[in-house]
Amino acid sequence: MNLDAFRELLTPRGQEALAAAAGTVGDDPVTAVTRLRRHYDADLTSAALTQAALRVRARDKFGPDADLMYFTRAGLEQATRREVADHRARRLAAGARVADVCCGIGGDLLALARAGCTVEAVDADPLTAAVARANADALGLGERVSVRAADASVLDPAAFDVLFADPARRTARGRTFDPMGYSPPWPAVLGMVARADAACLKVAPGIPYEFVPDGAEAEWVSWRGDVKEAVIWCGALAGATPRRATLLPSGVTMTPDPALGAPPTGPVGRYIYEPDGAAIRAHLVAEIAASVGGRLLDAQIAYITGDDAVATPWASRYEVHETLPFSLKRLRAALRERDAGNVTIKKRGSAVDVDRLRKDLRLSGGESVTVILTRIGERPFAFVCSPG
Repeated sequence: MNLDAFRELLTPRGQEALAAAAGTVGDDPVTAVTRLRRHYDADLTSAALTQAALRVRARDKFGPDADLMYFTRAGLEQATRREVADHRARRLAAGARVADVCCGIGGDLLALARAGCTVEAVDADPLTAAVARANADALGLGERVSVRAADASVLDPAAFDVLFADPARRTARGRTFDPMGYSPPWPAVLGMVARADAACLKVAPGIPYEFVPDGAEAEWVSWRGDVKEAVIWCGALAGATPRRATLLPSGVTMTPDPALGAPPTGPVGRYIYEPDGAAIRAHLVAEIAASVGGRLLDAQIAYITGDDAVATPWASRYEVHETLPFSLKRLRAALRERDAGNVTIKKRGSAVDVDRLRKDLRLSGGESVTVILTRIGERPFAFVCSPG
């Protein structure tokens, strides 16, 4: 979809085409195109069908708002789900003036505007900027938001209360995990941060620790057990702790306990706890181990074991039924003994190819079983478990 086709989509005729396209979702693609081409030209037909399909995909992130919004494929992929963006926006003061220097399709500027902020936003791509502007208007937030197609450098962070940056993490070759490959690249982002009183940087959860600026607070956010992003809070927005993990939708949060050292290690107990990924990224495994009275199976691997069933939002708990030095033959026999057919395989610190293992097990029973693969020292182990 190009900019001209998108602009036509916003006209009354374009809205008519979009409504028609929404009625074809789920139909055979050729049939859908044929139906719309009876009334609309090829470019408008393509734009309308693309938007209708993207709106369906976007419902997981944006809920009912998705049916009013506009998207690009890349923009939807990088966009923050609404609940996560709202969580982040609540940390800013209502009335704050925010410079959004990489606004994308506008998911974050919508959350900031809903939180009472006024937002001046730019995106280097004219189509993406137009989509963001249209989204603000579609959701009735246009008065709090201005959007233009421009480079991030046109906004002076010193002229705003808060700098917000979500640098693009896709290149012509696909997704990049190297902050130096972001757009703008990391040094340019930090240059803007240095001129801001306060800043909020949305980055990939796997960002190397050495890229977090001194004095900043890094927060890893998990949505229903899936780590969604890291947020770096700088300047006046940085808290007293260097690291934080947050679970959504509950909002429960955890920070380091300075009284704790490295967690102990010890033999497998009745239960294995798998910490939430946000806590692992934030180096808070010791805190979780202490909260469940547990110990690590291996000092380098984030599996906690314990003898008591302790409820915690920070880890999934599995009851251990059998401990095996890893061997395909022995594991297959153990699972067949339990009439296993549906097997959930989890691994950490294991070189086993899970897809290949699943095929090699050749199970056909009726019971559900969880298998945890890991190593203790140099020895690989398999634990036959059930959620506990």
